[in-house]
Formats: sequence, structure tokens, C-alpha cells
Amino acid sequence: MPTLDRITTGGGDKGETSLVDGSRVAKCSPRVCAYGTVDELNSIVGLVRCEELPEGLHEKICLIQSQLFDLGSELATPPAAKSQKQGWGISQKHIEQLEQWLQQTNEKLEPAPTFVLPGGSRGAALLHQARTVTRRTERQVVALHQSEEVEPLCMRYLNRLSDLFFVWARLCNDEGRSDLLWERQG
Repeated sequence: MPTLDRITTGGGDKGETSLVDGSRVAKCSPRVCAYGTVDELNSIVGLVRCEELPEGLHEKICLIQSQLFDLGSELATPPAAKSQKQGWGISQKHIEQLEQWLQQTNEKLEPAPTFVLPGGSRGAALLHQARTVTRRTERQVVALHQSEEVEPLCMRYLNRLSDLFFVWARLCNDEGRSDLLWERQG
């Protein structure tokens, strides 16, 4: 009989998964939905890294991917098990870094005359996708926060991150000059 690899445990075959502390929860629980959406976001950010991007963005995006992994770990840890955290998680320092990058990028961009549509370059389109999945992730974390304790920095981080992805998308569109702009129809 063939053996299963170490990824396949069979533990989730009945619709449950383990959190960081070993407790079992339904795969559709708000906590699992929140950190699962962080994982989805991280995968999209990985696609962004495959693109040609303005100078310095690859390194910043690589840092964000590690931070997203930390965020997912934070969300996969129930409040009663916070003592099991080993120095990972989102901190005020992470938020301040995003705000600094936002300010630096905004200084390069002219204000958009109207709403910006997703698209333009492939890198910009992927950053817009990352932005929208960040917003969905934020909604999942807020939903979790309504029923369980969530570190407030997690929500602040996601809010800043979606803004950052928006300005980086504009940066990828020739510093906003190649943005696709919304035009009222009818």
C-alpha cells in the first residue's frame, strides 16, 4: 500500500482544521476564513513579484509577503493561545513602514482627475487585484473581530496595505500617466 506524503494527514477530511494551539475548528469558521484569505492574498502578491516592477518594489513586496505570513499566523492563533506567539505578528513598526512607502510613492504621483480603473500594465492590474483581495481580507478580519478577539493592528495593517497597493498600481502605470480612468457612461 502506498504511503502518503507529509502534507496529507487526513485530519481535515471531516471539515475541520487545527489552529496554532492544536484546537480544532470548522474550516468555514470566521478565523479560518480570515487567515485563508490572507493566504490567497499572499499568493496574488507572489504573482505581482513575477512582473517587471519599478525599482525597489520587488524587495518591498518580498517583505510584505513575509509580513502577510506573520499576519496569517497571528490570525491562526486563538486569543487563549497568544502566549504561544514567538515574536511574530503585525506591529506598529510594520504599519509605519507601509505609511512611509505610501508617502514616498504619493510624492511621485499627480492626483488622479477621476476614479482609476484596474488595468493599464500587467503589474498594475495585478496590484489592483491584490488591493481588492486585501479589502476582502480586511472584511473577513473585521467579521472575525465581531465574534472573537483580534489584534487591532491587523485591521490597520490591511487598511494601509490596500492603499499602498493602489498607489503602487499607479506607479506601475508610468507614475499614473498611463492609468485607465473612469468615464461616466450615459
